[in-house]
Amino acid sequence: MARGFNRLAIVLLCVLICECSWFEEGRCSTVSYDHRALVIDGKRRVLLSGSVHYPRTTPEMWPEIIRLSKEGGLDVIETYVFWNNHEPERGQYYFEGRFDLVKFVKTVQEAGLLVHLRIGPYACAEWNYGGFPMWLHFLPGIQFRTNNAIFKNEMKRFLAKVVNLMKEERLFASQGGPIILAQVENEYGNVESSYGQPGELYVQWAAKTAVSLNTTVPWVMCAQGDAPDPIINTCNGFYCDQFTPNSPSKPKMWTENYSGWFLSFGYPIPYRPVEDLAFSVARFFEYGGTFQNYYMYFGGTNFGRTAGGPLVATSYDYDAPIDEYGFIRQPKWGHLRDLHKAIKLCEEYLISSDPTLEKLGRNLEAHVYYKSSNSCAAFLANFDSISDARVTFKGNEYFLPAWSVSILPDCKNVVFNTAKVVSQRHPAENAFTRSTSTHEVSLATSDWSWYQEYVGIWGTNSFTKSGLLEQINTTKDTSDFLWYSTSPVFGSIYVNSTEDRDGFLNVQSMGHVALVFVNKKLLGDSIIIPK
Repeated sequence: MARGFNRLAIVLLCVLICECSWFEEGRCSTVSYDHRALVIDGKRRVLLSGSVHYPRTTPEMWPEIIRLSKEGGLDVIETYVFWNNHEPERGQYYFEGRFDLVKFVKTVQEAGLLVHLRIGPYACAEWNYGGFPMWLHFLPGIQFRTNNAIFKNEMKRFLAKVVNLMKEERLFASQGGPIILAQVENEYGNVESSYGQPGELYVQWAAKTAVSLNTTVPWVMCAQGDAPDPIINTCNGFYCDQFTPNSPSKPKMWTENYSGWFLSFGYPIPYRPVEDLAFSVARFFEYGGTFQNYYMYFGGTNFGRTAGGPLVATSYDYDAPIDEYGFIRQPKWGHLRDLHKAIKLCEEYLISSDPTLEKLGRNLEAHVYYKSSNSCAAFLANFDSISDARVTFKGNEYFLPAWSVSILPDCKNVVFNTAKVVSQRHPAENAFTRSTSTHEVSLATSDWSWYQEYVGIWGTNSFTKSGLLEQINTTKDTSDFLWYSTSPVFGSIYVNSTEDRDGFLNVQSMGHVALVFVNKKLLGDSIIIPK
C-alpha cells in the first residue's frame, strides 16, 4: 500500500508539472509574502506597478499601452473588475469587447508582465454606481457593503465567478499565469465606522470568503487598517512613506499613488508635477516599501455612460504617464522610467535588510540598506519644501535640492535625483507618434455608433407625481435625465401678462445639473453640488 501510494503521488506530481510546462509561460510560480516583500518562487521582489483599466480603452490599444508600460519600467499591471458591465442582468454574463477580461490578462502576460486583479467587487473608480450592477439595487431587503445576507450571497457569487474564470483559463501564478495578487473590497476602511459592528463583521466575512476561493495568491484590502490575517492591508494616497501595515509579518505595499486626479466638469484640469510624484515614490522605497502602484499609469476614457461620481467627465486622462490617447506624456513617463531603473539597481539591497536611518540635519536624512557590512545602497532625502541643502554622507558631500531624494545604489554615487528632470519627448520613444506621415487614421474607416435618447414628457413612461423623485429608483439607470414638466393644463403655473414675471424655483436636490425651460426655451441652468 505504501509503495502504491508513493507511486501515485509521483504520478500526480508529474501531471502537475506537465500541466504547467504546457502553459505559455512555461512554469508555475508560488507567491507568498514576508515582512519585507512579496516572495515569488522563494525570492523577495521589488515591484513597480501601474493601473490600466481594460474598459477605458479598446482591445486594439491594449498591446501598445502595455508595451509602453513595460518600457517605462513597470513589472505589474493593476486593474479593477467591473461587476455592472460583466453581469448587466442577474446571471447573464458579458466578457467580450472592451470587457474581455481574459484577453486583457493574457495580453499582459504576453508582454511578460504580472497582474494584480482587484476584483472588489466594489470598485468606486469614478465608475457608474461604483461598479455595482443596477439590478442589485432592487433586490428586496438588500443593504450594500455590510453584514447583509442578500448582499453577501450576491458578492460571493460574483467573486467566485471571476476567480473560477481565471482558474479555467489557468491565469493564476500557480497555474503558470501572470496573476500574483487579488483584492477583495475597496477602501472600505474609509466608511466602515458608519456601519458599526455590522461593518466589522462584514470585513471579517469578506476576508474569509476571499481566502476560501483558493486563488493560491495573496489577497489584499486597500485602506483597511483592520484587514484580518492573512489579508495584506495596503495604502492609498498621494504619500505613503509613513504607512505601516497592521502586522509585522506583512509587507509595506502602496496600491494607489495618484499620478494626477480625475477631471470634473467645471473644474481645472488636474496636474501633478512629476518631481513631486517621483519624490513620493522614492520616499516610499526609502522607508521600506517594495510594491508601489501608480493610479493611473494610463487613465483612458469613460465611454458611454460609465462615468460615475461628482461631475466626472468623459476623459479619465488623470495626468498619467500615458495620456488618454495612448501617447507617452513627457517628462512624466521618462522621468519615472529613470527612477524605476535607479530603484532596480538597489533591489538586492532593498530585499536583504530593513533600512537604517541616519539623521543628516534638519529635514535631512538618509536610509541605508546593507547587504553586508561593507556593501550598501542609500536614499538621501531633503524633505524641506523650500530650502536646498548640502549634506555629508559617509565622508562625501552631496547637494540635495528642496523636496528631493537622491538614490545611491553603491552608497557613493548618485544615479538619480527626483527633482532633476532631464527627460524630453522624442518621437522614437513612441509608436503612436502624432505625425500623420508615420501613423495615419482614416475617419472614413472608423466604426461609429450612435445612441439617441428621447427626453421630455408624454412618452410611454410618463406619469404624474407630486414632489421630486429619487433618480435611480425612477429611471433605473436607463437615463441620466429625469425630466419634470408642468403646464397651465394642470393649473400648476399660470402667469398673467399684466403680472410681475419674476419668480423663484427652489430645488433641494442631490442632482448634478438642473436645466430650466419655459415654453421650450432654456431659461437657466445650475450646477448643484451635494453637501
